[in-house]
Amino acid sequence: MKTLLKAVLLSLSLGFASLALAQETQSININSADAEMLTQLPGIGEAKAQAIIEDREANGPFNSAEDLSRINGIGDATVESLRDQIAY
Repeated sequence: MKTLLKAVLLSLSLGFASLALAQETQSININSADAEMLTQLPGIGEAKAQAIIEDREANGPFNSAEDLSRINGIGDATVESLRDQIAY
């Protein structure tokens, strides 16, 4: 019985780990995401999320990660850290 319980717990743990990994690797489209979704990106708080939305409304869609550097407070290091987490 203990072996069965351990197997079930291990299976559940692996399932949750897979779910967490899937959530981490899902990209966020910076041209359509709302402010709440944008704040899920590392280094993007409410103010930067709002700035991203205002910039895309004023200047059109982002075509690359580098385009985010148009936003005050988003530099090369932030752009690089977001590269694999965003879509256009």
